[in-house]
Amino acid sequence: MAAAPVAGRFAGVELGGTKVIVTLADGLNIVEQHNLPTTNPAETLGAAVARLAAWDDAAPLAAIGIASFGPIRVDPAAADYGTMLYTTKPGWTGARVVHAFAERFACPIALDTDVNGAGIAEAALGAGRGCKTIVYLTIGTGVGGGVIVGGRPVIGRLHPEIGHLRLRRADGDRFAGVCVFHGDCIEGLLSGPALRARFGRDPATVDPADPAWEMAASDLAELFVALMLTLSPDRIVVGGSVTLGQPGLLARATDRAGERLMKYIADYDVTALSCIVRPPALKNDAGPLGAILLAVGADQGGTPGVTSGLRSAALRDSRC
Repeated sequence: MAAAPVAGRFAGVELGGTKVIVTLADGLNIVEQHNLPTTNPAETLGAAVARLAAWDDAAPLAAIGIASFGPIRVDPAAADYGTMLYTTKPGWTGARVVHAFAERFACPIALDTDVNGAGIAEAALGAGRGCKTIVYLTIGTGVGGGVIVGGRPVIGRLHPEIGHLRLRRADGDRFAGVCVFHGDCIEGLLSGPALRARFGRDPATVDPADPAWEMAASDLAELFVALMLTLSPDRIVVGGSVTLGQPGLLARATDRAGERLMKYIADYDVTALSCIVRPPALKNDAGPLGAILLAVGADQGGTPGVTSGLRSAALRDSRC
């Protein structure tokens, strides 16, 4: 049975640490999109609300999806739902993200993290099609991760903070890391600012063949190993400016992870890992489409995520 088409006029807000992408969609078809700078909360959220209000005035929006950087309270039952928790982004701690939109719009509003949003989109429409469990990682200004099972994000007391795991370091690596909380957690080792500090210059200017990348590849491989042993995902989708700008890093880390894992589980050899670890198929549309899918889930009255029709269609797709 074919998946039912998604109908309705939806808006998505991908709230990132440096920019906001607001998207208008007819069903799942993007019809208009704008980038806004992320400055202070009042200015940033006000500009996003104004853009959506113009769309809503032209024709009412069915629902709004917000995929936000964090940490942010995503439990609708919490008293501070939709509020930014402590963050190093100046001025954003305590920002009432959902409240800014709920004051203006009467339609359903869904909230999740930006990585969960992108993961939802990749699970339904991209590199995670056909997979029951995927992990979506983004490596850029920071490192974030979302876990999607059966098309829906995994949420507990908070959302996962995969980027702040502290894992085994490569022998001889003395780089201290740059995370203000943990030093050498994954974000402190692999984010764009971390690589700049490690190399002493813009990592985009470092030759992919430079042996200095080996330490970073080892760190990323350790993260892949940890994810495979704890979650056993069908797919690990890795996006963000660092890995998309340095595909050699992803390939090298995948090889290292396979070499380490196959000593214990033969199914996780280099060949298997090269299939499991993938770049995002949706590329820069993963986040915006994820926000739209959050809106679709809110409109249908269910848990934010992939609609049942899309999920059943995705699970019929073949996997490598």
